[in-house]
Amino acid sequence: MRLTRRQILQGGAATAGLVFTGGTSTLFSTTAGAASGRPASARRNAVRSWANGYGDLVPDPAGVLDLPAGFTYQIVSESGGPLTGGAGVLPDAFDGSGLFDIDGRRFLVRNSEQWLPPDHEHHVIAALELTYDPAAVGGTTTTELDDAHGVVAEYFSLGGTVANCAGGKTPWATWLTCEETEWRTGENGLTKDHGFVFEVDPVNPFANLNPTPLYGLGRFAHEAAVIDPTTGIVYLSEDASEPNGLLYRALPSRPLGGWASLRAGASLEALVAKDGGTLVGDLSVYSDVGTVLSVGWVPVPDPLAVETYTRTQLDEVTRARKLEGMWFGDGAVHVVSSFARLGDGSAQEHDGQIWRLDPAASTLELVVRFGLNDAPESDAIDGPDNVTVSPWGGLLVCCDGAGAQHLFTVAPDGSTSIFARNARDASELTGANFSDDGSTLFFNMYDPGATFAVTGPFAGDDTGGTAPDTEATTP
Repeated sequence: MRLTRRQILQGGAATAGLVFTGGTSTLFSTTAGAASGRPASARRNAVRSWANGYGDLVPDPAGVLDLPAGFTYQIVSESGGPLTGGAGVLPDAFDGSGLFDIDGRRFLVRNSEQWLPPDHEHHVIAALELTYDPAAVGGTTTTELDDAHGVVAEYFSLGGTVANCAGGKTPWATWLTCEETEWRTGENGLTKDHGFVFEVDPVNPFANLNPTPLYGLGRFAHEAAVIDPTTGIVYLSEDASEPNGLLYRALPSRPLGGWASLRAGASLEALVAKDGGTLVGDLSVYSDVGTVLSVGWVPVPDPLAVETYTRTQLDEVTRARKLEGMWFGDGAVHVVSSFARLGDGSAQEHDGQIWRLDPAASTLELVVRFGLNDAPESDAIDGPDNVTVSPWGGLLVCCDGAGAQHLFTVAPDGSTSIFARNARDASELTGANFSDDGSTLFFNMYDPGATFAVTGPFAGDDTGGTAPDTEATTP
């Protein structure tokens, strides 16, 4: 996420209005209430709200976060605040995060996307036993919360990494944190190679001692990593350029093996999409929502990129600009491409695509697309980034665009609606997660870092996220 659309946008380059191009009735096929644990009627009502939006945003008198009527926020913690036990302060650059409800306790593991010491005021300075490379200042913090979203404990859970951007939750309730870099030993004073995925245990701090890269997941500019809970296959996105990045999957030697099982290795492959049998070299060329491509996979010869970057080792593969957030839910991997420009190696231009990769069907479907935003300082949606599957149906997406920064919803029919707006500043919103019961949405502002807990009528009524358990049909 280091290079954003707003940083590269050239004056006058955007020539067309922001466009949501249609929708698809097959975006989700999960039965009402399934997988989310929500009562069927609550999920049905919420899907209706998700489709219509929750109404106009109400300006926040405090000038921090605008939300629809009936929703409220609480600031959980902020960068610069003290960690428990006098172990330092919270770092800056809050990025991807994972929320875990475990045995009646709630934990949030949060990335800090730190590159080099001058970039931010507060760094990740963890104990040596929790540090991969003492010359690096990125990592993760873990926050344990009480029932009122107050902080019980807050501490460093991984240090010595670079540019911890997004990541993903495992089926065994741990967090995969991804380094968005390809820096090697000796570059920028680093003492080890970087560009790896690390696993963080949200509950047991001692499990995080002696951080070990998951070498089987490759060494490249990782953005996000998600796991299919049925097969154990890991899907990974790459945010890179010259050439643009790839989508990968890793076939673990010990699929679904639990904590540290991914250290046993995996076979890394890159995605090859085809349109009627013809190779798709660049996903940016597609603008019609509902487009479905067939997918296959080819082995990556040198996953650790000893000789050359993984994305340059293969020619007959499918690329995309700014491959960012991913989330596994409703039987599919949801993948975001934040934007594309002709000058960055893309064949066509857009201000955001969201794709649905169905592993069982071996298909890739375009479910959301935004045309160029010709008023980049406006309140229009552009630059989708982190994404999560909502327990109430559809998606919730964080923006890192050129103007106002938002969270927006995607309904099962593909329609979109703004849910929240950063009223504080131009910082992107990141790391959206719902609690298991669907009652609370957690997310961050990037820098200065702040984590929010939002509650309200997600179910589309006035019950604050719950509804009577009555029979309902699939929305």
